[in-house]
Amino acid sequence: MNPEGKITPLRNHGVYGMSIGLLISNPENSAIVWRGPMVMSALQQLLYQVDWGEKDFLVVDMPPGTGDAQLTLTQRVPLSGAIIVSTPQDIALMDARRGVNMFQKVHVPILGLVENMSFFQCPNCQHKSHIFGTDGVQEAAKEIGVDVIGKVPIEISIRKCSDEGTPVTASEPDSSEVKLRFLPGNCRFSKDCLKTFGTLGRHQNI
Repeated sequence: MNPEGKITPLRNHGVYGMSIGLLISNPENSAIVWRGPMVMSALQQLLYQVDWGEKDFLVVDMPPGTGDAQLTLTQRVPLSGAIIVSTPQDIALMDARRGVNMFQKVHVPILGLVENMSFFQCPNCQHKSHIFGTDGVQEAAKEIGVDVIGKVPIEISIRKCSDEGTPVTASEPDSSEVKLRFLPGNCRFSKDCLKTFGTLGRHQNI
């Protein structure tokens, strides 16, 4: 807690973050079983009782679905937009489409789609295997009228760095995977998305 009674977020690699998992004892083995009102209360605590200070952007990582947490966020906070993350398989894209429909109904712009687990490239022969299918996210983005702004492969270095708590962009900044997938010049944002982020400096973006 800071002198004003607010929670001080943790900082790593220049990024500030906070999670309910950081506020409970024994987070590795504790299951959080909450009903809707508790979820909404926790979300409001993370938004308004954490000392975020003056930040350019606040990114909220939400679980899949269209439940209480998502609705509370759209009702209580002026959102600049939503980015939908999905694997290419049909069953995952069903949830992604529901998320898109919910945000559209509450007038939150969809900034783009990110394809997670896009493919696996063998480190020995370099053959690409599309384990979860191909073009699913691309087709969904075309239907919605937005861009696919990123594709994240099944990559050993990404998994390893995630387990170690270090982003691959920091631990292996010169690797070909980072240069290909994560450098700003290789990220594809639509004009509407860039226009939204162009409000930087006029108000805080969430």
